[in-house]
Amino acid sequence: MDFAATSQRQRAFFQTGATRSVEFRRAQLGRLAGALERHEAKLLAALHADLRRSPMQGYTTEIGLVQAEIRHAQKHLAPWSAPKRRRTPWFVAPARGWVQSEPFGVVLILGPWNYPVQLLVSPLVSAIAAGNCVVLKPSELAPCTAEVIGTLLRECFADEYISVATGGANVAEALLRERFDKIFFTGSTRVGRLVMAAAAKHLTPVTLELGGKCPAIVCADAPVKLAARRIAWGKFMNAGQTCVAPDFVLVARESHAPFVAAMKQALHEFYGDAPAQCADYGRIVNQAHFERLVNYLRDGKAVHGGRHDAKDLFIAPTILADVSSDAAVMQEEIFGPILPVLEFEKLDDALALLRDRPTPLALYLFTRDRATEARVLAEARSGGACVNDVVSHMIGAGLPFGGLGESGMGSYHGRAGFDAFSHQRAVLRRATWLDTPFRYPPQKLSVARLKQAMRFLLCD
Repeated sequence: MDFAATSQRQRAFFQTGATRSVEFRRAQLGRLAGALERHEAKLLAALHADLRRSPMQGYTTEIGLVQAEIRHAQKHLAPWSAPKRRRTPWFVAPARGWVQSEPFGVVLILGPWNYPVQLLVSPLVSAIAAGNCVVLKPSELAPCTAEVIGTLLRECFADEYISVATGGANVAEALLRERFDKIFFTGSTRVGRLVMAAAAKHLTPVTLELGGKCPAIVCADAPVKLAARRIAWGKFMNAGQTCVAPDFVLVARESHAPFVAAMKQALHEFYGDAPAQCADYGRIVNQAHFERLVNYLRDGKAVHGGRHDAKDLFIAPTILADVSSDAAVMQEEIFGPILPVLEFEKLDDALALLRDRPTPLALYLFTRDRATEARVLAEARSGGACVNDVVSHMIGAGLPFGGLGESGMGSYHGRAGFDAFSHQRAVLRRATWLDTPFRYPPQKLSVARLKQAMRFLLCD
């Protein structure tokens, strides 16, 4: 694929202005929704082939979320696109000011392998809604899904509007050498740095959706069984390969034993005595990740799970106890079905442990006390947060989703996604029938009088 030629074709098409009307954008979103529906069975089969994901999970965590994002964008596209009035200072009166959202132009979206439909196509929805032309690069680590997505999009859209580039890391590197008007990347912090460095050569703005070790704090007053069930659900879906999955749990000392017991019970209810036979439990994406995860099992005592099968890329849902805070499993993002559970005596201790770590993508707190909630949210930084739940803050279009620091920059979903792919252009129109001499030289006012005048003239 000639990426330079593709970029030039897309830039030429964008400059025709064809993508700018609300009617065009809404129609393209409708085409995408129809294509997803027509290819739904193939996408679900591909997700099962790549990650052993069940049809139920494939729809609820991938296709269904994208379709909801499309419906939300179609419904709100007109008000999002409408110019927004802004007040102007007296100095420029009579004048009218507004902000209009304009598409960046030709954008690049680099998707990950863990949710290869949702995390590639949801940003595409935002890019289309904002009026851009798009080049997409699906992850080569989910090859079956990448193939279906490529077929789907090529059938649906002309190459000069939406283009798909498949292949390995060399393809991504070649794409990043081209000039784009915006880059949207979802993946690891390590690769995020490489993307940002490549974007800097062209001064291209980026949105980086990265990862990090998302902590869960279970306070002594929290409902232990509820906390265990919700944490188990969020941690072990997709075999733990979720960027916002709880990466470790800090439990108040008096609740530690009941929490572990409740977690074991929840895992038994979810996946039975033989998780390898459970249709709702996935597999590790490849051998390299499998071996990396198995090494973490040495960093603590498996009080539940621990079984693994290299031939099947299977690792059982595992709870690790007796884990040191400086062990590798506590330093690196796990991204798999292994959950260290540590205890703390005072909330101060838990917050001190988090304070010394990079900012995570998500923070999860379980407590009934509003004062504790306020303190943790004030003292522990994160991209997003849930109180008495996990993962749910990224579901739906109402809340922006994104990281902070090493967990990313920028956000998307709903209006935030539209804004991520839009330039906010400030426009001021001034009348011609009045032209006061105040601003022109030579200045006749003293500095003291000028200060007094500007207090009034720069008010809006």
